[in-house]
Parts: sequence; structure tokens; C-alpha cells
Amino acid sequence: MARLGLPTVFGVLLALHTATSTKLVCHMTNWAQYRPASGKFTADHIDPFLCTHVVYALATINSFNTLIPTEWNDEDQYKMLNNLKDINPLLKTLLSVGGSTNGISPFIGMVSKPENRAVFMKSAISFLRTNNFDGLNLDWEFPGQSGSMGSDKDRFSDLVAELDEAFVQEAKDTRKTQLLLTANVAAFLPIINRAYDVPKIAPHLDFINVMTYDYHGHWEARTSHNSPLFKSSIDSGSQLQHNINSSISHWLSLGAPADKLLLGFSTYGRTYSLRGSDSTLGALSTGAGEAGPYTRTAGLWSYYEVCSFINGASVNWIPEQKVPYATNGVVWVGYDNVQSFAAKVEWMNSKSLGGAHVWTLDLDDFSGVFCSEGAYPLVTNLRNSMGFPPKPTAPPRPTTTKDPIVSFCAGRPDGLYENVADKTTYLQCFNGITYVQRCQPGLIYYDACKCCNYP
Repeated sequence: MARLGLPTVFGVLLALHTATSTKLVCHMTNWAQYRPASGKFTADHIDPFLCTHVVYALATINSFNTLIPTEWNDEDQYKMLNNLKDINPLLKTLLSVGGSTNGISPFIGMVSKPENRAVFMKSAISFLRTNNFDGLNLDWEFPGQSGSMGSDKDRFSDLVAELDEAFVQEAKDTRKTQLLLTANVAAFLPIINRAYDVPKIAPHLDFINVMTYDYHGHWEARTSHNSPLFKSSIDSGSQLQHNINSSISHWLSLGAPADKLLLGFSTYGRTYSLRGSDSTLGALSTGAGEAGPYTRTAGLWSYYEVCSFINGASVNWIPEQKVPYATNGVVWVGYDNVQSFAAKVEWMNSKSLGGAHVWTLDLDDFSGVFCSEGAYPLVTNLRNSMGFPPKPTAPPRPTTTKDPIVSFCAGRPDGLYENVADKTTYLQCFNGITYVQRCQPGLIYYDACKCCNYP
């Protein structure tokens, strides 16, 4: 696994930690390419050193039980994504399969018969190898739900075990590195119990992405946070379990190995329209807030849209849940920021979990133009909090004391410094070693803010 990262908190404060979690798995979506202007995102926006794994969402399954792409240019994006491994050979890429047709998951028909599963497995292996992916991510939401029968719990277990066996055999036959097998799984306790036989699936999965977000949203009558760490004083009934602590604790109680569980981090907020003057946690709502200009989905804003909103808004912190929310007029948004991410990482490490997964790269401020916090501020902060050492943005340079760049950090404190020879780059010192970091295209480095910005 990659052990690379940037230990700066927005380039101002530098803090080093011991990494107890080794995976940072980041999702990207193939529909983000249709967002307008600065919201448009494709695979070539990805920093190859930012995450240890990138999951491409979303492929699906056709009526013949074979894995197929969903967008006209998926194969071009596959190439863009997997070419990043030429820059960072430690990067792993996975293809996520899921989706639905008229609300019905394609997994339902595929898992129904052993022969259907065999067709799918053969097609999946061929598709992954042809397109240079390192593994498969199963995104069935969820066995036993939305038209899926209760018996699909066992069929999902069969699918996972059979895929693992097929991946093992294919690696032996071809002498290639074995394909990874992972799954996105539910965070709500009743769904977990209906959908998964944890002792049967856990041994066959390389890691398990617990979707610890969307606990609350505009579908509820009162404001509440999308991804709280703990329960709040206003929760009652089943909502007492709508939080990260309850979900992960339940997965652990069912026998999931801690080092295979990845905690979900969301780079978006859930919005509400307030009914009255009350704007606190639990205030009455009339439904979703208006769609953002880029994501164009009522009730959901990307982090970069949240950044635009909180300038002039009232920003609040929920101490018992360790997450923020902001209000302005009739709009209420619960979201995550660097403080809530840091709190979740601390909790994640206390549980010795295997790492984090992010939904999604394209909802973070990937260009760095909205939040004035640099590119990918949330995911970068997540890396930092997890304690990864510095990430290079260029191939390592030969070590020579005659090179003023290479020797620049000798005897200097860890931190960021101006590169007087090239304003589009800056120097990062870590343990006496000099790393040359490059700003996003069109930006230059300013030492006053320890950040990249427009000239």
C-alpha cells in the first residue's frame, strides 16, 4: 500500500502523527463530468499521490449478467485514471459496480442463479484486466432491500466467496497480482442485519467501505447532521443509532475485523429549508434547500458550494457530535470541515480501523478555487490527520549536496518554503529532505499564507 501524504494542515500548521490506518480510498464519479464550468470533474483532475486507492464509479450489470460501462466515454476515463499509476506505481484503482434500473438493483437477477454469477465473474475479470484495474468494488444498495428478497443475503455471501475464489485462481493461472475485492456496505443497523452475514463475507473482502453518511437529510422534518460522529441530545428512537459510533460498533460486534473496516468521510453537506425562525439543530424544516449551481441536486451541496455559502453565514459547532453546520436566512446545511475530519480520524484510530474512504473526490474543492484552502482541502487534511509522510508530485531527484534545491532543507524545520527559482512550485521540508511540490495550473505559491493562489 502507498504510505505517501502531505503533513500540512492547509499549509499553515504542520503536525506529524503515527499512522495507524493504512488505506485512504477515494471515490470518483463518472457523472461529475457533466457539471458546469469549475464543477466539471474527470479522471485527469486526480492527484496520483493523494489517495492510496481510487474507486471509479460506476459500472453496472446488463441483462446478460455481464459487467458493462455506463457512460459513453468511460473507457477514455479508465485510461486517464490508470495512467496515473505510471506516475505513482503504488496507486491502486478499482472499478465500482452497482446502480439500479427503475429502482431495482442489477445484482438481484445476477445473484439469483449460480450460472448467472459465473457469467458475471468471468466478465468482471476480463473487464478489469482489459482496462488495467486492480480490483472490483461491489456497490449493492442493499441485499434484502428495494425489491431484493431476504434470501439475497445468502446469495450475496455466495457471490463474495465465489469472486474471491475466482480471483485467487485467475492470479495463479496468469501469474498476475491478485485482483482486490471490496464492498460498499450499509451503516444503518436494521439494514446491516438484513443484508449481510458478516462472518461469511468478511474473510473474502480486502476491505469494507462502511457508508457512514446520509444518516439524516431533507427527507426528515427536522434539521440534523448528515454524518455525525455520535448521537445528539435531540435524537430518539431509532435515530439514537444514526451515527458513526453506532454503525462501526455494530459491524465490529458482528465479527468484522477492525483492520478491514474503512470509515466513510463525506465531502458534501445536506441542506434544509427552515420552516420558521429557529435555526438550531432539530429546527423544523419544509424540505430540501435549493440545488447548488454546480451539483444541481436539491438538498445536497458539494464542499466547494458550502464554502461559497458560509461566507456571511452563521457557522456553528455541535459539540456532542463533533460536526459543524451553517445557517443563513431559511437555509440550514450540515457538512464536514477539517475540524470534524480530524475528530473522526482520532476516533477511527482509537478503534484501530483499517483506514478511510471518501465520497467523493469531485465534491471536494478539487481545483482549490472556491475555498481558498488549496486543492482538495478536505481529502488533503484527511491524509494529514492520518499521518502519512510527504507525497511527491514529481519523480525523486538524485541526492547531491551540490544541488541547492536538494540541500535546501538540511538543518531547517519541517514546513513549507518559497522556491525563489519557480513561483509555480514550493518546497516542503520533512525530516531534512526537500520535496518540490507544484501548484495547480494557473496558480503560484505565496509564502505569506503558505498556499497556492491566483497571481
